[in-house]
Amino acid sequence: MKKGMKIAIGVVIALLLLVVPFISSYNGLIQEESNVDVAWSQVESQLQRRNDLIPNLVNSVKGAMEQEKAVFGDIADARAKLSGAGSVEEKIDANNEISSALSRLLVVVENYPDLKSNQNVTALMDELAGTENRVAVERQRYNESVQGYNNKVKRFPGSIIASITGFEEKPYFKAVEGAETAPEVNFE
Repeated sequence: MKKGMKIAIGVVIALLLLVVPFISSYNGLIQEESNVDVAWSQVESQLQRRNDLIPNLVNSVKGAMEQEKAVFGDIADARAKLSGAGSVEEKIDANNEISSALSRLLVVVENYPDLKSNQNVTALMDELAGTENRVAVERQRYNESVQGYNNKVKRFPGSIIASITGFEEKPYFKAVEGAETAPEVNFE
């Protein structure tokens, strides 16, 4: 074989050794980003379910508790903020506000025995509790997908491929500050 042919074959092999890992890393990033998108769509689906239940619960409770208008206003404001949210971060913030307002509403309902005995309110509360559990599961799955994706974006050689191709870290769905503390409702 001629010397020129050996050099050409060597160059082709060297290029393949560089291109194949690049393609593999790039495809891995695409797959992980797709996993994050799917997980986020599941979170959004459950958040929409919760958002659809809220007006029914609020209307069922509203008539018995005219003096609790602030709680209803907070819920309405949080739902409006969610409707206008564009980015994942804005949606996470809006949903944290809804969660906070709902916890205050649940405390209010607990303090009204007549409401707790109302079958419609009880059924809606059960639906909402089930939906909150679904939201928690989907948030966890989303965060696990984000962790896998962010690890690929940060680790070598993925970090190089990510910076060249524009892949950036995704945000985690974190609990709102103070979520570990039960809300207080004062009726004085």
